[in-house]
Amino acid sequence: MSAANGNTVFTSQEDGTGAAKKRRNPVRVWCDGCYDMVHFGHANSLRQAKLMGDYLIVGVHSDADIMQHKGPPVMNEVERYKMIRAIKWVDEVVEGAPYITELETLKKYDAEFCVHGNDITLDSDGNDTYRHVKSAGKYKECQRTAGVSTTDLVGRMLLMTKTHHLHSHSPGTGEDITADKPEAASTSTMRSPYTGVSQFLPTTQKLLQFASGIEPKPGDRIIYCAGAFDLFHAGHVDFLAEALKLGDYVMVGLHTDAEINRYDGSNYPIMNIHERTLSVLACRYVHEVVIGAPYKITEDVLNHFKIDLVVGGNTHVEPCNDGSDPNEIPKKKGIFRQVDSKSELSTPVIVERIITNRLRFQQRNKAKEAKEMKLIQIMEKKKQEAEAQKAETEQTKN
Repeated sequence: MSAANGNTVFTSQEDGTGAAKKRRNPVRVWCDGCYDMVHFGHANSLRQAKLMGDYLIVGVHSDADIMQHKGPPVMNEVERYKMIRAIKWVDEVVEGAPYITELETLKKYDAEFCVHGNDITLDSDGNDTYRHVKSAGKYKECQRTAGVSTTDLVGRMLLMTKTHHLHSHSPGTGEDITADKPEAASTSTMRSPYTGVSQFLPTTQKLLQFASGIEPKPGDRIIYCAGAFDLFHAGHVDFLAEALKLGDYVMVGLHTDAEINRYDGSNYPIMNIHERTLSVLACRYVHEVVIGAPYKITEDVLNHFKIDLVVGGNTHVEPCNDGSDPNEIPKKKGIFRQVDSKSELSTPVIVERIITNRLRFQQRNKAKEAKEMKLIQIMEKKKQEAEAQKAETEQTKN
């Protein structure tokens, strides 16, 4: 048997009774990518990759390589390394991994195969970055998560609308915002099936796949952190890591989209509550998420979840509608603690990066799609030629 990741695995010849047992080596899986503005789609691909083996190694490309092959990343390499390390399915991170996946890389890290989503990743010359491992039979695919991509998130910030995350109805009115304005139905005008995205449709199955399913044990110190956690980023990771140091079980309360728009205004939140839920659940420092948590932390909330300590960050906290402090009750009870994440990164800072470099990111997105569309046309032509050849062969036989 093997005990990879804490799971005992018996071979077909084992009966688990303590008789002679064969041991199999843990299956080491390799993934790599830019992982820019890490979101639940990235996390889902890594979750699927982990299910294909026992030990997941993730290579993250450097800023220089991404700039050469794709264009400027939104997040720098230090931020991207930290985000991937925080995903609970990842066992090891390789910094500055080669942009083109080579067999030598798999061999170096003793990985049996490489896993990537069922989309296209191209280098600066328009070639498939996984061509070498594919031809060697060392490549496996997982399903891309429909409805989200870094390109789409950048597009949402570039549009700066208040309804970018709504696909059919205006909040609280039932008004169809896409009936007379088809362009409002999606922030992506891309034609590529990889760069363009469809609507994200949350399901209970997806929530179950991301949730830890772990309940607090008797005696566990339960920590509660509430907020927007929009565009889940390295600053959030630093904050949650510090929060976990204060207890045993971290519960994150996510405010509703309407509440966030009330206190942050503008086009916030960038990601809707379903997207934010999955992003936070993928973090290794989080055990549970309260979806649509009340803005004011009441006595009922504290008692219901048996909260021992409420933790807040150093960011400004807007008062409730009645002017009161949302943390008033835990402060009076002496169970509120302010934590310094020591990070300068925030959601507005990320948005500012996008807006300041609007032209560069628009050009990057267009160039990315152009390469994808060119390859798609080549693939379609080859498919048609193969079908024509097959038809001609069948006709000759007859």
